[in-house]
Amino acid sequence: MTTPRSVDNEQRLPVCALPHWRRAVLKVGSNLLAADGRGLTVRYAQALADFIASSHAQGRQVVLVSSGAVAAGRALMREHAPAGSDIAARQALAALGQAPMIALWQSLSARPVAQVLLTHDDLRNRRRYLNARATLRELLLLDVLPVVNENDTVAVDELKLGDNDNLAAIVAALVDADLLLIASDIDALYTADPRRESTAQPVGHVSALTPRILAMAGGSGSTAGTGGMRTKLEAAGKAAAAGIPTALFHGGHAATVQALTDGQLHGTLIDAASSRMQARKYWLRHAPAAPGRIRVDAGAALALGNGRASLLPGGIVDAEGEFQRGDMVEIIDNERRSIARGLCQYGVAEVRRLAGRHSREIEDRLGYSYGVEVVHRDDLVIIKAEPNS
Repeated sequence: MTTPRSVDNEQRLPVCALPHWRRAVLKVGSNLLAADGRGLTVRYAQALADFIASSHAQGRQVVLVSSGAVAAGRALMREHAPAGSDIAARQALAALGQAPMIALWQSLSARPVAQVLLTHDDLRNRRRYLNARATLRELLLLDVLPVVNENDTVAVDELKLGDNDNLAAIVAALVDADLLLIASDIDALYTADPRRESTAQPVGHVSALTPRILAMAGGSGSTAGTGGMRTKLEAAGKAAAAGIPTALFHGGHAATVQALTDGQLHGTLIDAASSRMQARKYWLRHAPAAPGRIRVDAGAALALGNGRASLLPGGIVDAEGEFQRGDMVEIIDNERRSIARGLCQYGVAEVRRLAGRHSREIEDRLGYSYGVEVVHRDDLVIIKAEPNS
């Protein structure tokens, strides 16, 4: 990993075109928000906020994953802040720093800012995964800027080196992002540690994260943040597996940040392993399914077969077996042929009560609603029928 580099070096960085994107996750590191070690500052955050605003004006959506709560909490406590890495102390500092960190972004945003605190358990548990996904999707529909951070106040083993880099990759997959942007005080991936080897060269484009590429990464080079280049490559690997490319760039260089608005990256672009849709559909097709099925009528089977429809209550005939909200379920037609599978927004008992009903009746029937779709089209994959032998 490199330390912050000069503007002259910025001009020598490789330049490449950003992939086309409509929705991105932007991760901002502590080293940019607490650059002077004295707490949060707008010094570098302003340019990043301007980029978010410009992207929004272009009709794009940005989810912000922001570090900085622990650094902000430590600054608030000043000489009373614990100096060690004790988990409880860091959790207390994170609780103190969440409010000023959100206030910083709100002060730089003309749009409302919403705080979303997650742990990895929220994203591993299928029911909580759907809840988080639905919340973020609704916030984007409401034209709100979601600011995501790990819920360090309750996290235990999750509070560890470089967590927000990896959290950003998971959030990118969660919201079906087209691009992961990682802003830090690192301007690019280098062939070696440029602090020790003067011949180290920046790498502009990485087509695959091979062992040779991973070996180029070093450790953390500052005290404000918890992540080094290694964790950024780990995050890029997670994003790549979900079909999402990653851009690494120096968020402290105003010209570099401005260039992103014009579709130019001064830094390192790491390709996705496959297209986002291919990765998503592969996961949906092969994820373990619950021992339950939803049977649909001929009209719903035809609509689902076209690949552009969600499963609504009106097309459901019955539900069988056992499954809960968030489970992967099989969808069958009246001939009991498998036609699709997907993540169900409702449990089996709820689906039975909704079968054949209009979507607007969901809340009347259940007393609550998780959405008008029983299985959203983004969470559904079609199973092609095998030809008769």
